[in-house]
Amino acid sequence: MIARITHYRIREGKLDEFASTVKNLTAAMDKLAGFRVLLILRGEESGSRDAMAISVWESALDLKNSDNNEFYYDVLSHVLSCCETFSPMHQQEVLVSKFANPCG
Repeated sequence: MIARITHYRIREGKLDEFASTVKNLTAAMDKLAGFRVLLILRGEESGSRDAMAISVWESALDLKNSDNNEFYYDVLSHVLSCCETFSPMHQQEVLVSKFANPCG
């Protein structure tokens, strides 16, 4: 498995819009081959506008193929419009993972 990590600085007053838009992004990602999970983490300090996204993919090829999905990038452009800055996306190999199995 492979993970893509990106850091964001959310514009003042845009946190709710950012979160709402990310929910739309997850709907797009659910349709992509090899997509496993997306985590959006907010900075430790109360009121922080810093966030980090970690998406996990079955393979580097699945991650690369997601780069060609127009709907995904359309929604991602809306996410980025809520941000002052974002870091270049980089990827790392997932050495160990355990995701809970849904109950029921």
